[in-house]
Amino acid sequence: MPLTGTKPKAEHRHRIKAPHEWQEIPHIPFKRGLKLPPLQWNGLPWSRRTRDWWRVISRMPHCILWDEADWGFALDTAYVHAAFCIDVRHANELRQREKIMGTTMDARRDLRIRYIEPMPEEERKGVTAIQEYRARLGQ
Repeated sequence: MPLTGTKPKAEHRHRIKAPHEWQEIPHIPFKRGLKLPPLQWNGLPWSRRTRDWWRVISRMPHCILWDEADWGFALDTAYVHAAFCIDVRHANELRQREKIMGTTMDARRDLRIRYIEPMPEEERKGVTAIQEYRARLGQ
């Protein structure tokens, strides 16, 4: 998730290469995201807002970079979101966690994550028939 060190500055040209390059992620929704457990840790069902929030979070394209620890952090953040739906005192914790997860364009910029348009798939051409090849050569 977050990189070590200070927040990245604007691009500067130096002899030394930047320690952290931008990660370019194809802008394709992630489909293998973790599912929310059926019930919260306290046995209550998830609120509609939290389920909608999780659907958005678990499909972010840069989720492809996450490992088990990152998904655990995201699940803990879902519990914070559920608590926020009941009591707004949890807003600051939720805001900080969402920034770490890169939920907004501003947060992704700080994490040096950039969404790019996916490359179009090229049509694969089969073997050219020998007659077509000879016709092009004028034989």
